[in-house]
Amino acid sequence: MNPRKLLTITLAGAALLFAAGCQTVDTRIAENPQLFASLDANTQAKIKQGIIDLGFTEDMVYLALGAPDQKRESRSAAGSQIVWVYNTYFERYDGTHFVGYNRRVYFDPFLKTYRMHYFPVYADAYRSETEERIRVVFENGRVASIEQSK
Repeated sequence: MNPRKLLTITLAGAALLFAAGCQTVDTRIAENPQLFASLDANTQAKIKQGIIDLGFTEDMVYLALGAPDQKRESRSAAGSQIVWVYNTYFERYDGTHFVGYNRRVYFDPFLKTYRMHYFPVYADAYRSETEERIRVVFENGRVASIEQSK
């Protein structure tokens, strides 16, 4: 096989694998078109915008927001609740930190020898952070409450 054609096929395959990992509202609707078609126009518009509302089912919330980062279940005398938690992931700047020394070797023409000079090296540091953004509580299969960070 022509190496150029092989490279093109390989890059196209890698692009498809990368795109397959990214989910959008439209790809989730394509997974379950019957459910989306059965909803009224107002609810369909909300789902397309990524908006959820009280009374939505788990499938409807999945269409709008995707899979949650965490699922929790609690049971009490009043009944059971399922909680879906959606997080935001970001990196916080943590300042500039000393990371070591860099060595530079140079020729000293006066002494006619090689010398070494060490100088400090600093780098920007970032810390991974996770913040809970949306908490959706389901009771009897329907959204009972929505908590959202502002």
